[in-house]
Amino acid sequence: MAWCRSGSEDWRQQIYYRLRERDKKEKENITDLIQLHNRLFEQSESLKSETLQLTLQNEKLRQENSHLLSRGGGGGGGDGGGASSVVVQTLEQKVYKLQEELTDLHRKKSENSQQLVELNQCLQERDKVIAVKDNKLAEYESDLMILREELASKEAALTDVEAINQVLRDEYQTLNLAFTALEEKYRKEKEDNRDLIDRWMAQKAKDAEKLNMENDTVLKKRQMMVEEQLKEAAREPKQVNMDDKFACSPPICLMAVLPAKAYHRFDAHDGEVNSVCFSPQGRILATGGVDRKLKLWDVGHSTVEARGILTGSNAGVTAIDFDGEESLILGASNDFASRVWTVVDHRLRHTLTGHSGKVMAAKFLSESAKVVTGSHDRTLKIWDLRSRACIRTIFAGSSCNDLVPSDSAATTIISGHFDKKIRFWDTRTEQSANEVSLQGKITSLSLSSDGFYLLSCVRDDSLKILDLRKNQVVHTFTGDGFHVGADYTRATFSPDATYVAVGSGDGTVYIWNVNTGKLEKTLREHSSCVVACAWHPSGKSLVSCDRGKKVIAWSDF
Repeated sequence: MAWCRSGSEDWRQQIYYRLRERDKKEKENITDLIQLHNRLFEQSESLKSETLQLTLQNEKLRQENSHLLSRGGGGGGGDGGGASSVVVQTLEQKVYKLQEELTDLHRKKSENSQQLVELNQCLQERDKVIAVKDNKLAEYESDLMILREELASKEAALTDVEAINQVLRDEYQTLNLAFTALEEKYRKEKEDNRDLIDRWMAQKAKDAEKLNMENDTVLKKRQMMVEEQLKEAAREPKQVNMDDKFACSPPICLMAVLPAKAYHRFDAHDGEVNSVCFSPQGRILATGGVDRKLKLWDVGHSTVEARGILTGSNAGVTAIDFDGEESLILGASNDFASRVWTVVDHRLRHTLTGHSGKVMAAKFLSESAKVVTGSHDRTLKIWDLRSRACIRTIFAGSSCNDLVPSDSAATTIISGHFDKKIRFWDTRTEQSANEVSLQGKITSLSLSSDGFYLLSCVRDDSLKILDLRKNQVVHTFTGDGFHVGADYTRATFSPDATYVAVGSGDGTVYIWNVNTGKLEKTLREHSSCVVACAWHPSGKSLVSCDRGKKVIAWSDF
């Protein structure tokens, strides 16, 4: 910067000196012209005096000539006359020469006068040029003074900036040192955290093993009790009911009832209840809550009995699903993992870790040995329970809030995302087969029993039904007062796909008729936001849960 300032000042001084030298040369030229004019004027004066002298001499010669002529005429002599004629001719020649010289002098005088006029004009033009140059020089000097003042102010500002820059440089060095120290501290804390996690995981493995041992003990006791009861029953005759052979088959829903009132209310967890799910045969109700527990319930017409508590999750349970044989139960969790328990003995069988965000959805695929999970880390993962490994990762590009397999063969997985899109994934390829954009974040998906219609709960306070054969929205349900209260609010189809049910942020359960689009029922018993709803496979009842740890069972009786 200093070199630039010195270069700029030298350049201005060079321009100033060059202008000075040029003006000096012009003044010298004007001085030479004035001297030349003076010399020409002096020559003109000398020529005038010479002309005057020659004129006087010419007059004298004329007088002498006249006198000689007069003398020659009076004498009348021949010799005298001849001599005088010679003298006259000589004088006439001198006079002629003098006249020629006088003519040359007049001509030179006129030329000198012309030159004098031209030199006067040149002198006037030079004076004008000098005046213009003086004005420009004065302007340049004023500009130079202004530039010098600006240069001084810029130098002062530059000095201030350099001082500020130095202060900032010192602060940067200080912050860099502090950052290095914090980074080192962070690295050590990270190592300590990793060590603690390893120790904690080892301890959790021990706890799980201990819990499994306790479950084995309980199971053995139950088996012993069952054996004793069987022995006692073998001693007594018993009538065999032929209808018992159909007890394990899933119930068939010919027509779902429209719930009208609550017949059970109970506190399912120590905090918010995130999800509810009936087993395929409808004998078990599973609930998951923020207390890190998955609980199993037997919900009868008159009583609600707890059938077991499944532990092992390190954060709240967000989604639940049963396999087709009702032997395994799957739970997704906020601790970035999903877990599989056995329904009979409540043992933790598999822990599926690999996501880097909360797992919001988990479903069994066509066979119980495969599971698909969706997470906030914007990926979907397919797991093989036999190898206990992730066999495929699908990069969805947005956080997944819910997913469903679209058919019994599970060749297509449908996922709902935070970026307002529903995506269709062909499990046989690597890319999305299709996608549908809606007007809000997708909070849940539910597939109709025939597999033709997809129910989506959208954060713009609406429910939308897509016809998967046409790949377009065919129904939209909204209502006065209906508000989707959470990003994970779950809506559901009735088993016969006649009704859709969903909970609202004000604690109300809304039920619409799919065929007519009419709002059939509003159930008001909850005191806080209703998070999820689930229909009984027989279609005879509906269960809803809320953030206030309440679970309510609804029916028409």
